[in-house]
Amino acid sequence: MELRLPGAALLLCLADVLQAFASKERGEGFRRGACPAFLMFDNAAYLADMTFELPCHCKPQEVSSVTWYFQEKMGSHRTTVLTDFAGTVLVDSSHVGRGSTVLQRFSIRMFSLIVFRAQVTDSGHYLCGTEEGLYFYGYDVDVQPTRHIRVTFVDRGQHVGHDYTTKLFRLFTTFWDWSQCDRCGVRGEQRRIGLCYLRSAQLHPRYRTALPNVTSCGSRAVPAHFQHPIHLRSPEVAIRSCLTSCPKEEVPEEDTQAISNIIASLGERPWQPRVPTQFHRESVGSSLVLTCPGARPEHAVAWDWGSVRLYRSRYLRGINATMRIFIDHGNHLHLQRVQVGDRGTYYCWLQGRLVAGFRLSIVHPARRWRAFGDPETIYAAKAIGTSYGLITIVFIIIHLCRCLWRVLRDPARK
Repeated sequence: MELRLPGAALLLCLADVLQAFASKERGEGFRRGACPAFLMFDNAAYLADMTFELPCHCKPQEVSSVTWYFQEKMGSHRTTVLTDFAGTVLVDSSHVGRGSTVLQRFSIRMFSLIVFRAQVTDSGHYLCGTEEGLYFYGYDVDVQPTRHIRVTFVDRGQHVGHDYTTKLFRLFTTFWDWSQCDRCGVRGEQRRIGLCYLRSAQLHPRYRTALPNVTSCGSRAVPAHFQHPIHLRSPEVAIRSCLTSCPKEEVPEEDTQAISNIIASLGERPWQPRVPTQFHRESVGSSLVLTCPGARPEHAVAWDWGSVRLYRSRYLRGINATMRIFIDHGNHLHLQRVQVGDRGTYYCWLQGRLVAGFRLSIVHPARRWRAFGDPETIYAAKAIGTSYGLITIVFIIIHLCRCLWRVLRDPARK
């Protein structure tokens, strides 16, 4: 006897098998290590504007989904629940604003918490647990500010800051490794991020660090009476030029640029890199933030505007307070108060390879007829009425003064 299943039923069975296999694979990752009997907090430090990921390293096998919690201080009664209850919410980081709350900047993927464009206010404790409030794993996240960051350009002979030592602690900068050259075939740049760290024997024992008695300056493990001198030290970023060749299968950028110039002079469409391109349509006066796809905090990211290289030595945030177009320390490209001249294609380099393009078109905002009940219309009517009233009063006062002057002058002549 032959058993025949309809096509739809067969597909459903296959989907169930794949889902069970995926759940088994995800569970295998948590069987490698047992959850600690006493909840500890792993220290993790980042710069503001970076996007970071916190994996939930352990959970009981019977738990199929996790809930993330945020506490600014240990034992605080104000706990923010960070969960989508399914782990399927995806955040478009290009729509994330700098002033957005953490509830608008997070996503849960495969039990890991991802926070986009972290801010200093995101510093605190992140706890992985269940919806009922049972905690498995914890992080002590320190997001260090970039407002007064020290930027060092090695090519100009500048040097990084020195250590600061007292009897109770020592402040120093821990630098990440130099990134790869962010472009190939042309002059590029390398970046090295340095975060503020502290060494002391008086750290809180509940916080776990990579090295004994060493933690980031903004960690909750640091005693409160150390905070004042710590605020005097800021993180650092070192930048230097570099030059690396492109892989052989790729056409050198300089050669293709020369070809594009010849074609453009003949009136044909110039050559454009063959990379995935997104299309953005913005109105004049709006703001736009572009994020390089797949970029992480430690990656080397570069931006071009057509054939113009947007080097960090000129376009890094903080170099010039009046910049409209700049790159922040999280590798995002900002365009503020968009103008008609900003249209064009912006290219993104990732780890020395051209990976994406963003074609930007600019439109003027559509004119809208306002009703008499709009707040703007009421305000304008009041302003115009007040102005006319003041002008009328001044006009009357001037004429009264002239009449009074004539009356006083005529008797004197008689």
